Amino acid sequence: MVVHVVRLGSPRLEGEGTRIGTVRRPPRGVPKAEFASRNWYDVWFPNLAPSVETMKLAQAATTPAEWTAFVKRYRAEMATPENSHAIELLAALSHQTDFSVGCYCEDEADCHRSVLRALLADKGAELAS
Repeated sequence: MVVHVVRLGSPRLEGEGTRIGTVRRPPRGVPKAEFASRNWYDVWFPNLAPSVETMKLAQAATTPAEWTAFVKRYRAEMATPENSHAIELLAALSHQTDFSVGCYCEDEADCHRSVLRALLADKGAELAS
């Protein structure tokens, strides 16, 4: 049992399980009834997405220092009790079932999902490579 960290909208992996969208906004121009069938996500969980202000930091980051500022702020948002509990829950579930978390960004290295992967690992999640 593992957590897959995926790009939303990409073809589903074999055994990926339920796809959880950790994004602030749903995909534009896609009817809600088609989110799952178009491989966006099965469940929307914006709690684990960066706030709009923090997301803008990531989108504007062009230097390592700017990216570090984004990571620091996103980690602080995820350290709140509500978000920390959600990450702990997902980490625990990863030992019982397969599922995936994701975002729209093309490159995981330039996306909050790289930080979310690390946060899940810190809580003991079983992660797919």
